[in-house]
Amino acid sequence: MKLKLDAIRACLDGAIPGTIATCAADGVPNAAYLSQVQYVDAEHVALSWQFFNTTRRNILANPLARVALIDPSTAGHYRLLLQYLRTEEEGPLFEIMKAKLAGIASHAGMAGVFRLLGADVYRVLEIDQVPSRTLTPALPRANLLAALRASVEELCLCMDLDALLCGTLDCLERHFDVHHAMILLLDAAAGRLYTIASRGYETSGIGSEITLGDGVIGVAARERTPIRIGHFAAEYSYGKAIRENLERSGLALQMDTEIPLPGLPGANSQLAVPIRAGTRVLGVLYLESAQEQRFGYDDEDVMVSLAGGLGAAIQLLHHGPADHRDEPRPASRPPPAQPSASGPPLQVRHYAENDSIFLDTDYLIKGVAGSILWALLRDHADTGRTAFSNRELRLDPRIRLPDISDNLEARLILLGRRLVERNAPIRIEKTTRGCFQLRVECPLQLTHVPAGA
Repeated sequence: MKLKLDAIRACLDGAIPGTIATCAADGVPNAAYLSQVQYVDAEHVALSWQFFNTTRRNILANPLARVALIDPSTAGHYRLLLQYLRTEEEGPLFEIMKAKLAGIASHAGMAGVFRLLGADVYRVLEIDQVPSRTLTPALPRANLLAALRASVEELCLCMDLDALLCGTLDCLERHFDVHHAMILLLDAAAGRLYTIASRGYETSGIGSEITLGDGVIGVAARERTPIRIGHFAAEYSYGKAIRENLERSGLALQMDTEIPLPGLPGANSQLAVPIRAGTRVLGVLYLESAQEQRFGYDDEDVMVSLAGGLGAAIQLLHHGPADHRDEPRPASRPPPAQPSASGPPLQVRHYAENDSIFLDTDYLIKGVAGSILWALLRDHADTGRTAFSNRELRLDPRIRLPDISDNLEARLILLGRRLVERNAPIRIEKTTRGCFQLRVECPLQLTHVPAGA
């Protein structure tokens, strides 16, 4: 029976380095270890090009190569006949291999030596199994297809974005045994992703941001492709998020407006999968583990499927029928009574430069979510108003939503969770479909700081 590349993908994760044999133009053979053999599709693999060495010279002169691989779970030996096609020096495939190489280099103590120059793409002409004694493969941790089916059936019952996000993290934990994960959504206008839900961390990091192209998460979003690393990679570590300081004239202190991204200090396995709807990237589903090689090709496949369903569901919830989206529905119960605003006043400062909000001296949020809260608090201070609808916020010129595709409900979820986390005497509570209530439990002193002031 002719072997298919899909059947031996476990050999391609680098747990046991492969070997490549090439031949020079004059017939002199050469053998060398491989850093990476990357699965491209059912008929192609890519090998990492790091040095202009004998292997590189040989393959440019004679495009045929033999590669020997070993299955780390069964010790099965395989021999591939490859034909060199091209070298890619940028793009999704290059970025995938660059990230993996960073993990391999850090694991081998050669982070300053290994540098990917290109991804050499080969056509797989033959695959032979070398006769040898093999081991019985270990039982999988879980049936991934069954876990995916159970997750999809549960997520189909989620009728709003908040339930969908929480349900996704629940399914990852219960069905896939993944205990550290986060969901980030894309602010396309700002070129940044913001954390809207997380699971398994000491601090949730709700509202933390990552720039497109920054680390595993940012690269996955920018290149629209899954990025998976099986060893700790210092270059892609999120142990310390990039931090910005705002310096305001008239103030003696610098005010930090960056929320630390949650994450394992030494994540040895990372998997970032774009959440897509059609051709548009909505965000990233990110998983990590302290265990090396925790996520394999099968995990990547199933998470791409899960993220695809998540993206479709987010799009459906956001772009539902025009006569139903944000339509106020009769409340099943009257909204709770507002508590009396008593006690010392809370100083709320709004900085117009980036719409950041501070509660007394503590940073809360910035960007679109900050402009939403400021608009709500201004209306409450001016008229005593507490009831609002999503529809009117979409049309409010003060909020300046980046475009019609921006997910307002996601911003409200983000804002509501940040207020709860900071134990603020301000709450946003959903009342009916497309409607919510602002609860203010103490007197407020609102201060607006114009841009450049």
